[in-house]
Amino acid sequence: MSDEITGTTAADIADSVRGLRDRGVLRPGSVLPPVRELAARLGVNRNTAVAAYRQLAQAGLVVSRGRAGTVVAGIESVAQEGYAADTVLRDVGTGNPDPTLIPDPSPALATVAGRPVLYGEPVIDRGLDEWARGCVSGDLGDVDFRITVTSGAVDAVERLLAQALMRDDAVALEDPCFLASIHTVRLGGYRAVAVPVDEEGMTVAGLRAALDAGVRAIICTPRAQNPTGASLTARRAAELREVLADHPYVLVIEDDHFSMLSRRPYESLIGPGHRRFALVRSVSKFLGPDMCLAIAATDPETAERLAMRLSPGTTWVSHLLQRLTLAQLTDESVTERIAAAAAHYADRNAAFAVRLREHGIGVPDSDGLSLWIELPQPARAVAERLMRRGWLARTGDEFALDERAEPSRHLRLTVHDLSDEDAETLVADLVAAAR
Repeated sequence: MSDEITGTTAADIADSVRGLRDRGVLRPGSVLPPVRELAARLGVNRNTAVAAYRQLAQAGLVVSRGRAGTVVAGIESVAQEGYAADTVLRDVGTGNPDPTLIPDPSPALATVAGRPVLYGEPVIDRGLDEWARGCVSGDLGDVDFRITVTSGAVDAVERLLAQALMRDDAVALEDPCFLASIHTVRLGGYRAVAVPVDEEGMTVAGLRAALDAGVRAIICTPRAQNPTGASLTARRAAELREVLADHPYVLVIEDDHFSMLSRRPYESLIGPGHRRFALVRSVSKFLGPDMCLAIAATDPETAERLAMRLSPGTTWVSHLLQRLTLAQLTDESVTERIAAAAAHYADRNAAFAVRLREHGIGVPDSDGLSLWIELPQPARAVAERLMRRGWLARTGDEFALDERAEPSRHLRLTVHDLSDEDAETLVADLVAAAR
């Protein structure tokens, strides 16, 4: 089947694969030939085959599976964050913030209208740029940086990888990993290299092995790692910076998604001599997922490359949204509400963890919206028993980079919005299901 692929240009090769897929010759899961093999058979440069596969990946028609090759994508559902569709069960695996703790933007809406922004004007609102600089300057120290505004953290990561990498380039990801990062890397046609995470964050041995494997970018969550809730300690961050000192041109992306809600100090992999970096902070966890905005503090060259992908009228972030974000983040009543939300998440999660530990179920100290529950047996079996008791939970298998890994013994539970009575019921049901 794959030997029917034809073409001498990237566009022709991509069209050929698309046609074979549309006619059912290539079916979902079909493995495409390696780029070197395809290039040799078609008599084209390897880069031509690489460009063809990149086009197909960007269109969502193929997915890179690392060493397993590039396969034709199907339409099967994949794990996503948020509420599960079409279920009557109580969903405790959402990873969502509490909607009652998200500030009402209505009072700020009246303040954001003003002179319309026209084509050719700066794509970043001056006020938000100044606020963002103050937000990150203390964390980045004396490092020279520029601010870019994107449509959320996932958009920022996708643009950052696209401006720096080519198809089949290796990217270091935490394992277990945030679902959106897994999807972004796979759909971009990059190769994911797993770096284990422990209670102090990304491991030193894991990062060193990833660098030895030739990764060109690293995506790290310094606080409230999703799904484990781990945060980098000062000791671990210093060790990781020491490892990275010999690799200053590897792009380091830090997704500090929980920033204003976190109870942990910000510790960074970005050392003073690192040349390619991005600190990304979105507002979705405290102003709401519908506020699709993130700030990215990057080195000057990366900022210039990002700017080329933010053309006015098409891919910039609305100035109305930028002004609305700024109006809320500079409103004392809103910041007080965010601080109250941070206390709520921490207190509710801590109380639930105490209940589970009293029954011998392990819950590591963590930060974030959810808890990472350690089980004495495979999580899938426990999740199935919970379903019979009316609960829908996420197993750690969904967050694993290696689909061939041993079955996970973890559940990620979002419990901060449960009443005390419901929390007690869930603990009892979980204890029974884990036996």
